[in-house]
Amino acid sequence: MKTNYLFLFIALLLAACSGKEDRSDAYGNFEVDDVMVSAESTGKLLFFNAEEGKKMAAGDIVAVVDTTDLVLKRDQLLAQQKAVTSKFENIHAQIEVQKQQLANLKTDKDRIENLLKDDAATQKQLDDINGQIDLVNRQISSTNTQFVTIQSELEVYVTQIAQVNESIRKCTVYNPSEGIVLEKFAEPNEIVAFGKPLYKIADTKEMILRVYVSGDQLPGIRLSQEVEVLIDQDKKTNRKLSGTVSWVSESAEFTPKIIQTKEERVNMVYAVKVRVKNDGSLKIGMPGEVNF
Repeated sequence: MKTNYLFLFIALLLAACSGKEDRSDAYGNFEVDDVMVSAESTGKLLFFNAEEGKKMAAGDIVAVVDTTDLVLKRDQLLAQQKAVTSKFENIHAQIEVQKQQLANLKTDKDRIENLLKDDAATQKQLDDINGQIDLVNRQISSTNTQFVTIQSELEVYVTQIAQVNESIRKCTVYNPSEGIVLEKFAEPNEIVAFGKPLYKIADTKEMILRVYVSGDQLPGIRLSQEVEVLIDQDKKTNRKLSGTVSWVSESAEFTPKIIQTKEERVNMVYAVKVRVKNDGSLKIGMPGEVNF
């Protein structure tokens, strides 16, 4: 009888030890680094190609917002720019006329100077012609200053046209990175506003297992450390994967409710991120375990 009790005690001890060894160092759930893609312009969504679960490459055109108003505004600015540019020709024509006037006055001056030598003209006539020459020279200088004013006007139009072109460019939404569309928040023909989220995308080729460890475990964890990750194979067995510690929180927090029992939620723990290559079996929200 004593022998039976002895065997029972040993069996219970081994079971307890086995249960302790089966416990992992930390538990958590898988997540991803997702990107929220938003509209950069306001208008009607003419084209929207995002579907939940669809794989998209970086640079793919995902959405196009109506650009009609912007194109009409650009056409108006281009017409105004052309009208201002035509002023250059008018100024050049004015200067040519004034230069011809100046040439005629200089000819008259030479004639008066020759007549003055023969006392056939007066000094007043010479002074008057010199005054007219000075006046035309000032007119030419004044007309030349109009080039600066017109050039300033043109620079304003160039800037405004560039702004409109940039707004038109932003009406086309390009996918920022390769990944799977997780959620979409708009439909074609909807009116979208600047900053409105259109869809959420994430690269699921690498998943993040966020786990929580105690302060006692923290000294044994370091960045880039290779760790063992366990996921459920079936009801009784686990599947082993390899992971790398990519981030360790610098501050403690209360254990999240979804991770531990009510008694353990009052404990202060540190969040740790473990990156795991995804062979297709890992899903967002799936539970996982880590052994450091």
